[in-house]
Amino acid sequence: MTPEDLIELEAIKRLKYAYLRCLDQKNWDELATLLTEDAVARYSGGKYSHDGREAIVGWLRDAMGAETFHSSHRCTHPEIDLVSPVDATGVWALDDTVIETSFDVTIRGAAFYTDRYRKLDGRWLIAETGYKRSFEEIQPRDGSAPTLTASWWSTDGISSLDG
Repeated sequence: MTPEDLIELEAIKRLKYAYLRCLDQKNWDELATLLTEDAVARYSGGKYSHDGREAIVGWLRDAMGAETFHSSHRCTHPEIDLVSPVDATGVWALDDTVIETSFDVTIRGAAFYTDRYRKLDGRWLIAETGYKRSFEEIQPRDGSAPTLTASWWSTDGISSLDG
């Protein structure tokens, strides 16, 4: 691995971190600048699938845009491979929490993102993204017991929650 490769890996990490920040801050305009025009998203084992930047950002805005929807997404343990000077792949461990005050629930989960990146005009963009859940649970905020809504093993990582 060359020093130049390390610079490219760091740029891809910053791209993923910006994507997550934009999700949590509901910054849809900036999020759109992080995706290729023909980007593909396959969330929750493919349950929520969207083709094209506009479709992806529109769905995220609709699903996460309410002021009652509070989220925290953290990705760690990046496994990034530079496939060519303009193509890369990545796998990331995701931990996320959602507090939805209109339903008085907390949703917590873990997953693995699988991404594909493309470098256009000297800048890395997300060309494909998606995750399969390791687990997901929903818990009423009154302290009642949580309910498992996704499992890598029993649901193939697909959530039973509506998007």
